[in-house]
Amino acid sequence: MKVFNTTAVCVPAKHYMVDLTERVKEIRKLVDDGKYFTINRARQYGKTTTLTALYYALQQDYTVVSLSFEGISDSNFSSEQAFVKAFCRKLQREMRTGLVLPDTIKNQITEILSRTTEQAALDELFDTLMDWCYESEKKIVLMIDEVDSATNNQVFLDFLAQLRDNYISRDAKGTPAFHSVILAGVTDVKHLKSKIRPDDEGKENSPWNIAADFNVDMSLPESGIKGMLDEYEADHQTGMDTAAVASMIRKQTSGYPFLVSRICQLIDEQVSQSMKPSEAWSREGINAAIRILLSEPNTLFQTLTKNLNNYPRLKAALRSILMEGTKLTYTVQQDAIVQMEMYGLIRNDHNTVRISNSIFETMLYNLFLSDEELANNVFYNNGSLNKSRFIVNGKLDMVAVLNGFIETFTQIYGPLTDRFKEKDGRELFLLYLKPIINGTGNYCIEPQTRDQTRMDVVVDYLGERFILELKIWHGARYNAQGEKQICDYLDYFNLQTGYMLSFNFNQKKEQGVKEIQIGGKTLYEATL
Repeated sequence: MKVFNTTAVCVPAKHYMVDLTERVKEIRKLVDDGKYFTINRARQYGKTTTLTALYYALQQDYTVVSLSFEGISDSNFSSEQAFVKAFCRKLQREMRTGLVLPDTIKNQITEILSRTTEQAALDELFDTLMDWCYESEKKIVLMIDEVDSATNNQVFLDFLAQLRDNYISRDAKGTPAFHSVILAGVTDVKHLKSKIRPDDEGKENSPWNIAADFNVDMSLPESGIKGMLDEYEADHQTGMDTAAVASMIRKQTSGYPFLVSRICQLIDEQVSQSMKPSEAWSREGINAAIRILLSEPNTLFQTLTKNLNNYPRLKAALRSILMEGTKLTYTVQQDAIVQMEMYGLIRNDHNTVRISNSIFETMLYNLFLSDEELANNVFYNNGSLNKSRFIVNGKLDMVAVLNGFIETFTQIYGPLTDRFKEKDGRELFLLYLKPIINGTGNYCIEPQTRDQTRMDVVVDYLGERFILELKIWHGARYNAQGEKQICDYLDYFNLQTGYMLSFNFNQKKEQGVKEIQIGGKTLYEATL
């Protein structure tokens, strides 16, 4: 029986996975055209799985050399001679698993590895590779995975420069060379720079500037996720609506391969143990899986957090985007932005920086709120201490939560004044809410409504959904518009009850929570 997989390569015969046929066809067009290119995507974004699928798709028409630099130690990049031997050992290992080389080339590789003096340099290795390209009956495609382990080494830059020189000679003079070269990793080696001469301080060039653009979408489409779930459903007969589940998972993950597979894996292996299969494969089960995902120490989140801490200014900017609704212009000249896009945390949305997906947003909210928790924030503590007050017969009482927040705020700050910033109110409310729903419920922020005047919080608690609008008071007319907006939002989610929390700086305001009826909807408006 197949399983969902989130480690190493996915194998169609063993794992439930999205069909990569169309993606491979797109990449193959670049190979057939003889392009040299880089597949650079974030960690756990399906690069190795895609390369494996491409490897098998090319077998009939090409000799495919599939290597990985992951196992090459730093010492093997210390000199040309050490790298040449390591590269030849990689080729020997591939020969043991089916790679066929002409006898003359095998002999040259064996001779290079047997040397104890006058060891081979890069140009000799490339002479051997050139001979191989000349003798081979099929065109040769070179694929190298995990090139990240080599990008800080001059030898690797020299290796790229040799590939570039052969590529240029191939097209200009007909010199035998690899038909196509594919480098895969997180780092885009296309933009690496190297000195034209070791003693040249000013002149630099890119050793990989011949690479073609790689614009293939590597995210998993909703239709592909549905196809994977259809296969699972055929095996397990859970009764799930595969189209609806695929849509919900895609919305939460934006198709990030690891997140898609991990949610499915958690539902299959953990959530389904405490729910009926039809419930596990529903919105409630997906939310349960996301709670587990956000609380587990997975390497993806750890890597993202570590990388973000290396860019404190960008971390502060992302906090401002999430908590305040500010906008940050996307620019390729800003190294921190380019790096975090490369790591998969953010994306370019019409020249504006956006967080890549809803799960990463919640992860960041939790990270930023955790900073306040560590500071012994009284709002978090009060929410935690009074949790039993807000859960009645296993249900979340959002009206009680709003009243409790107003009471806590008033005890600490007194009447709201214009010295208080709305963004602080948002953060304090989320701090108050988090321990109340923690472990049982989820929350997320709707990005379409997050700006400097308004933020919609969507809370799921044991299958019940709450829509809460946080906003600053700008007068009765603006408030009426907000009431209409939240009613429209309730229609979208097929709900009858909504909640509003207004930060009102008017001295004559009426503080508290009141119930109103608008267009058949019930709104609870809390004013602070």
